[in-house]
Amino acid sequence: LFGAPQQPQPPAGNGAPAGAEEDPAAAFLAQQETEMAGIENDEGYGILENGEQTNGPTNCYAAISQADRLQSEPESIRKWREEQKERLEQLDANSRKQEAEWKEKAIKELEEWYARQDEKLEKTKASNRAAEEAFVNDAEDVFPGTEWERVAQLCDFNPKSSKQAKDVSRMRSVLISLKQAPLVR
Repeated sequence: LFGAPQQPQPPAGNGAPAGAEEDPAAAFLAQQETEMAGIENDEGYGILENGEQTNGPTNCYAAISQADRLQSEPESIRKWREEQKERLEQLDANSRKQEAEWKEKAIKELEEWYARQDEKLEKTKASNRAAEEAFVNDAEDVFPGTEWERVAQLCDFNPKSSKQAKDVSRMRSVLISLKQAPLVR
């Protein structure tokens, strides 16, 4: 062995001689497997670097991400996260308060609208009853020769105050001519 010429060993995948160093990828995978086995045996519970005990989920990946976040989160980010949480809680409280105020206002306005509608309805009913009563009283007073006066009362012969969209001037002229010169029977 001493003095005999050594045969050069073929280089490993990274260019280093095979006996000189282990394969780094295999070493890394072996290390990860042992760490994962340790985490899985802990069932997500463990002790962090600062001595706090975690009561994390049984999912090992969630426990790892939680531990990494707690260990690597800077103080400024933690403060910002807490401020954001407080700010969002305050905004939620304000929005709930505003929503309640809007609901109260809407209920109040709706009640007022119903009251106005009921008042309008009662006025309309009263005016319709009065108009019906007047119409019935006029209908009972039917005398021969008063037909055209009754028609004239029901028709609006003033062309300027007509509320209709249709042109009724021809009908008006026919009724006026019939009133002036009635048909003979």
